[in-house]
Amino acid sequence: MKTTRLPRNAGVLLAGLVLAALAGCGSAGKGPAEALGTKGPAKPVKAVPAAPPGLPGMPPLLDPNDVYAADRPGKLSPVVKDFPSRVYVPNTNSNTVSVIDPETYRVIDTIPVGVQPQHVVPSWDLKTLWVNNNRGHTLTPINPATGEAGKPVEVHDPYNLYFTPNGKYAIVMASMDKELVFRDPHTMDRVKTVPVTCYGVNHADFSADGRYFIVSCEFSGELLKVDTERMEVVGQQKLPFEGAMPQDVKVSPDGKTFYVADMMAHGMWVLSGDTFETPKLLPTGKGCHGLYVSRDSKEMYVSNRGEGTISVYDFPQKKLTKKWTLPDGGSPDMGGVSADGKVLWLSGRYNSEVYAVDTVTGKQLARIPVGGGPHGLAVYPQPGRYSLGHTGIFR
Repeated sequence: MKTTRLPRNAGVLLAGLVLAALAGCGSAGKGPAEALGTKGPAKPVKAVPAAPPGLPGMPPLLDPNDVYAADRPGKLSPVVKDFPSRVYVPNTNSNTVSVIDPETYRVIDTIPVGVQPQHVVPSWDLKTLWVNNNRGHTLTPINPATGEAGKPVEVHDPYNLYFTPNGKYAIVMASMDKELVFRDPHTMDRVKTVPVTCYGVNHADFSADGRYFIVSCEFSGELLKVDTERMEVVGQQKLPFEGAMPQDVKVSPDGKTFYVADMMAHGMWVLSGDTFETPKLLPTGKGCHGLYVSRDSKEMYVSNRGEGTISVYDFPQKKLTKKWTLPDGGSPDMGGVSADGKVLWLSGRYNSEVYAVDTVTGKQLARIPVGGGPHGLAVYPQPGRYSLGHTGIFR
């Protein structure tokens, strides 16, 4: 076989060409040579902290440092943006729901419902308002687009109603039955019943990751910690106050702290939900009852039912900064904040009236007569992507 030989100096020439080519790949002495097979200098990769695993199926928080980031003024979901703005007031003694037009401060409709309606609760998907007829053992659906009530659904002892953050279950607070009942969020068919040993389960709120929720037990002065996915009680404690009667529950914007109103201790219990340690009491006023977060997540409005006042808690400062007094007294109970954040609406439980309060000045804007025993009123619609229940806890 014939072999072709290269010229004697070919190896030297080839080596020179390779060196010249490598020199041309540099940046004229201004930086390191580009790596072969890349389009540019290698860049450092920024480490992205992994988000803590949340409840499966739960929509991720818009801001990991603020569970209420979706509740800003004007951030109405496409589901509710065309709903008329109304205030729905369940009258426990009249077995009706008064419907208030917030523009005119007038009652424009009265809807007959079941026996002893306690709360008006927005559904997880925002499409329905459920009236909790506690002693009538039914839930009355209201269409917020039309204001019309539908056929009642049989549900035993529905004192209050919540929804898991992934929308998988409704949770009925069966106060007298001493049960937490997990149900289908649409049909309300029973899925699992969780018996409890405390008395008067009534209010709750969820952790930032949705994996657990804290429940107040009004009549035995206790708190429960419940695993959302397992649907099991994983913690229970007695509040360190003789005769304690815990009411509303709310988590801080950063998700680190839970606040529990107590109408007999006359203040809020403050505790970590993760550690579930013994809470500390922050006095607010006689008959501390309802807790509502401002649209900018900076403040929380605390209704003191026994003295007709509203305390304002500053989250960044972790202290009370203001206290507003209703003229001519009153019994401010449950309610909610207007969609634009400018008005706090509260039922007057023992005065058959509703109060509208300016959230900047604390001035009473209106005092509106309604039925007997107004309780858990709902301002609707409100900003947010989905509802966790009660009178409107939105994420």
